[in-house]
Amino acid sequence: MEVAKDEEKTIHEVKRKKGGLRTMPFIIANEAFEKVAGVGLQANMIKYLQNEYNMTSATGATVLFLWGAISHFTPICGAFISDSYLGRFRVIVLGTFTSLTGLILLWLTAIIKSARPPHCDQKDGNLQGCASPNVGQMLFLFSAFGLMSLGAGGIRPCSLAFGADQFDNPKKPQNEKTLQSYFNWYYASVGISVMISVIFIVVIQDMAGWVVGFAVPVGFMFMSTVLFLLGSSRYVRIKANTSLFVSFAQVISAVWKNRHLSLPPNDYDSWYYRSGSKLVTPTDKLRFMNKACVIRNPGKDLDSDGLAIDPWNLCTVKQVEELKSLIKVLPIWSTGIMIAVTLSQHTFPVLQAETMDRRLVGNIKIPAASFGAFTILSLTIWVVVYERILVPIIAKYTKRPRGLTKKQRMGFGMILSCIATAVAGAVEHKRRAMAIQEGLEYKPKGQVQMSAMWLVWQHCLVGVAEGLNAIGQIEFYYSQFPKTMSSIGVSLFSLGMGFGNLFGSLIVLILKYATNKDDGKVNWVSNNLNRGHYDYYYWVLAGLSVLNFFYFLVCSGAYGIENSNIWATEEVEEEEDKSLDIPLKNSSV
Repeated sequence: MEVAKDEEKTIHEVKRKKGGLRTMPFIIANEAFEKVAGVGLQANMIKYLQNEYNMTSATGATVLFLWGAISHFTPICGAFISDSYLGRFRVIVLGTFTSLTGLILLWLTAIIKSARPPHCDQKDGNLQGCASPNVGQMLFLFSAFGLMSLGAGGIRPCSLAFGADQFDNPKKPQNEKTLQSYFNWYYASVGISVMISVIFIVVIQDMAGWVVGFAVPVGFMFMSTVLFLLGSSRYVRIKANTSLFVSFAQVISAVWKNRHLSLPPNDYDSWYYRSGSKLVTPTDKLRFMNKACVIRNPGKDLDSDGLAIDPWNLCTVKQVEELKSLIKVLPIWSTGIMIAVTLSQHTFPVLQAETMDRRLVGNIKIPAASFGAFTILSLTIWVVVYERILVPIIAKYTKRPRGLTKKQRMGFGMILSCIATAVAGAVEHKRRAMAIQEGLEYKPKGQVQMSAMWLVWQHCLVGVAEGLNAIGQIEFYYSQFPKTMSSIGVSLFSLGMGFGNLFGSLIVLILKYATNKDDGKVNWVSNNLNRGHYDYYYWVLAGLSVLNFFYFLVCSGAYGIENSNIWATEEVEEEEDKSLDIPLKNSSV
């Protein structure tokens, strides 16, 4: 027996070495390098589509909006696969390899001349006479975009939740504070990598060309893959739940079949739950769904082991509460779609900056696509200031350890996004007026005598808005789901960004055709910025953002208190690690 005890102690000591801060370099490096590779491409991609694929600014923006939308839709699929079948580690690995393949294909579009239409010397933004890409060329390009989107679907929903798994141990209460700070610092560290991306990769693309400019992201993605795999033996891996698709379908089926059943009183004690679960009584929210877990006749509903005879007619309390948790957050989640449109405004600011004076010191110019670095810089500074300075001060007045609630942070972020789009419209209004005054109305490539530093204001406001709203959303979703659904919770933010990109492309298309007049005036989102009205476009976004803020107030009030988390006491299983299988010798001693 002494040998058996020593072996159990050895297993415990090996497991104790897993997780914690030691795993963070590998997990954050994976996400950071993926962001460097992905965002480094997106920042300058509108120029690649315009100059190499002969697309108009509106068409290029629509393509990028759709690519962004797909990249944000796929994470919800990756999250379900992760939480239901494969686990987060395996899905991250698959996503990393898929993204690497997509980046290599995009790199090949720059290497192989026949993969693009013939080069066309565009004068003053005029594409007349320029050949459009053929079907094969577009399929090649979209295949690269598609693989990168699939890869993002594996990495983005799982990476943040996988990192949180390394800290979230109910037996160590001190980890709770670490976990709360983790979300802020994770977002900040990824933000720094994005800032590096939009500065250096953009400069490389502008100076060395697209072949070298696309080779660098490929190298970063390769490093991301290697670094993540190097830490594989140190990770805590949460075991995948039973299929959530099936579980949700069973609850819906049971609710429908029992729709005519009268709900029992609150002190009813015959709810169906699995042995060992702390959830033995359903909550009162969405109470009609509690019909799915009512045991009406134990002799008919349960078998000899106490399990449901028909799981499509009787579900556990945990199953019902899992579906409830998803349904309850959907109204608040929907408010993130409009702010996602604001946060996804990467294309048009690049085109604006190209027409402005971008000199920083002497003849040194900031690349047009690198102005997005100010968004990330302001976000990173805000996270540090909020975490280290503002939280202790605000906590004294609110009596909350984290200062503001998650929903309050989301609301303040929305207010700033409204201001940011209004400022963007004002700056563009001034830029356009100066361009016309200087005789550049029909010369969209001409430089306006206006400093591009005026664009910094809108970028900084968007950065702080993202630091408040985006991080607030992620932390809110993560806290309202069981740990076995953490990837789904985190992916909701990405899904909102996907709908935001889709909605953003729809707005551009509507404005393009609705403002296309026959009196000689061009539409608001014309390829010629000086003749279009991008200032009106920004102000439309500002108006929609204001309406969205009031909608958020309604949804927030309907949701109620955000801290009533029923999942805190639920334990989760870890995946078995074969490296811990120690053979038992002389176990009978």
